[in-house]
Amino acid sequence: MSAQDRVQQYVTSLDRELSKYPTLNNLEKQTSVPKVYAVIGLATLYFFFIVFNLGGQLLTNFAGFVIPGYYSLQALFTATKTDDTQWLTYWVVFSFFTVLESLINVVYWFPFYFTFKFVFLLWLALPVFSGAQLVFRSFIQPAFGRYFSGSGSTAANLRAKADSIGKGE
Repeated sequence: MSAQDRVQQYVTSLDRELSKYPTLNNLEKQTSVPKVYAVIGLATLYFFFIVFNLGGQLLTNFAGFVIPGYYSLQALFTATKTDDTQWLTYWVVFSFFTVLESLINVVYWFPFYFTFKFVFLLWLALPVFSGAQLVFRSFIQPAFGRYFSGSGSTAANLRAKADSIGKGE
């Protein structure tokens, strides 16, 4: 399979996925621009702004909050706890990263900082990569796990109370 065939396969797959959104279908009818090309163009423009630091901090933080916020809300409305754990882990890692970033103020030392931060946040957030779980298990859990483990811990008691409230007692 050639590279052009693979790209066309991805474009077709993205078009099928975007067809689920009526707003994009209406936009395609009104403008006669295929929705897949409009989305790819907007994503490219968004990334261009980040690379050249035209609102890089705003756009990077927007991606770090909006995409995970959407998935977190979606997870709250599902019955499974797997996705809840995934997004709770993301928010814990994101919080640690944000505090560390503000303490170190690395943006002045590192060229293309917002480009790397954007890619890092996508890696953390997107379920395909499970980056937040990797960071949590590699760094945060070893450092702070001893404060939250044990059957008599406050965290376990709080979790039990939260579960009982969620079930309607």
